[in-house]
Amino acid sequence: MKFTEEIKRRRTFGIISHPDAGKTTLTEKLLLFGGAIQEAGAVKSNKIKKGATSDFMEIERQRGISVATSVLAFEYQGVKINILDTPGHKDFAEDTFRTLTAVDSVIVVIDVAKGVEEQTEKLVSVCRMRNIPMIVFINKLDREGKDAFELLDEVEQKLGLKVTPLSFPIGMGYDFKGIYNLWEKNINLFSGDSRKNIEETIEISDLSSSELNTLIGDTAAKTLREEIELVDGIYPSFDKEAYQNGNLQPVFFGSALNNFGVRELLDCFVSIAPTPRPKESDIRIVKPDEKDFTGFVFKIHANMDPKHRDRLAFIKIVSGTFERNVPYLHTRHNKKLKFSSPNAFFAEKKEIVDISYPGDIVGLHDTGNFKIGDTLTTGEQLNYRGIPSFSPEHFRYINNADPMKSKQLAKGIDQLMDEGVAQLFTLELNGRKVIGTVGALQYEVIQYRLEHEYGAKCTYENLNVHKACWVDAEDETNDEFKDFKRVKSKFLAKDKQGQLVFLADSSFSLQMTQQKYPSITFHFTSEF
Repeated sequence: MKFTEEIKRRRTFGIISHPDAGKTTLTEKLLLFGGAIQEAGAVKSNKIKKGATSDFMEIERQRGISVATSVLAFEYQGVKINILDTPGHKDFAEDTFRTLTAVDSVIVVIDVAKGVEEQTEKLVSVCRMRNIPMIVFINKLDREGKDAFELLDEVEQKLGLKVTPLSFPIGMGYDFKGIYNLWEKNINLFSGDSRKNIEETIEISDLSSSELNTLIGDTAAKTLREEIELVDGIYPSFDKEAYQNGNLQPVFFGSALNNFGVRELLDCFVSIAPTPRPKESDIRIVKPDEKDFTGFVFKIHANMDPKHRDRLAFIKIVSGTFERNVPYLHTRHNKKLKFSSPNAFFAEKKEIVDISYPGDIVGLHDTGNFKIGDTLTTGEQLNYRGIPSFSPEHFRYINNADPMKSKQLAKGIDQLMDEGVAQLFTLELNGRKVIGTVGALQYEVIQYRLEHEYGAKCTYENLNVHKACWVDAEDETNDEFKDFKRVKSKFLAKDKQGQLVFLADSSFSLQMTQQKYPSITFHFTSEF
């Protein structure tokens, strides 16, 4: 009985958006409401001395961006909420795509002035492919921005969503007066003073009452009445089932920095967001309330604590309970492992937990057993699919800049690649190492972390590669495959799993190769 109740009180969600729309700030404010932290920090630290709790890597603090997905949990109104704050920068898209495999719902943050940006489109299309329920939060209302209806249209057209506003702004920028909450039928007045506690909400069940005029003035009241009438006429009313199936997206307006509209978002989220969902494995669909434990690794992070050189594998629990010191089967290695100190994340603290339930994220200390996408079970041989490696878009040779430190460099590259920061290819011809990444900013992160975490220096050399394709041959003994290996020998490499990869130098040569060797298939993701 306790088991099913624990599942029902879990909500695991990710926050996604374009860089700088305010994801990390929103995460901080949610933690503040959950009482998990005492004072929220903003990512830009020129005004506030305290940086954001969810950004712990040095490079994140210098640049004011989030580089890695962080995991945070807190309790609110008896519900246990697990947040995954993802990087918005497109150079770290892979980390974000992987995170989306581990969440049950998503909050999309949109900047009121910039509207829908390209990075948001990409991420939302991934959510739509998997039918993940989404709530849209339109942020930064205290700045001048686009008209509310214009924004709702943009969200519908660019993201292909079907929206229904559950709160509506009264004015915007300089004239911003507050928010009318359609979900709870009340008004929240904006004082413009973020230090003041913004708990004062005024209940207005009837918009035609004269009380509204005294609160916000005649013109604003008239406009609001007209706008709400429009909203009721145009948009469908909220339907929980349609939202949970991914067919309807509620929209909230607010300003995360001023802590405004965040509580409304959280209250509604707690009551409508889905509890942990079933997940498909390679043999069957696994439901959360099965008694046998299953889970998968969606992220690995090395050196979370620079003093200890530790590696944590993040596991999302899909079914059953995960208990400390119980041996579980690692399905890829087919061996049992047990964990004496599984970590749970509570705001900024890590603590050791004895038992975790479906929907929870647990960090396991890893000595090199795990790769991203690995599955752990009580004993059943099943694997969770759906965490692909994409073909990188940038390629560079990596060279050792300090011959005395070649061992440290090799170890550093090895660990960072396991983390999925980038992909490593070793050329067949001469054994040179090539690093492929989705975004150019990754190279700086790798160089920075190699030096600061492993004491190794590296330099890069450009390499002209158009795409990396995983090679899949019908028959490896036939003459065609042998000819391919001979002719293309200087373009062939092995990835970290030892799979053969063809590094095509242009789209033309890739096309010619595909025509010349019809029995060989070339894949753009490593998962086939």
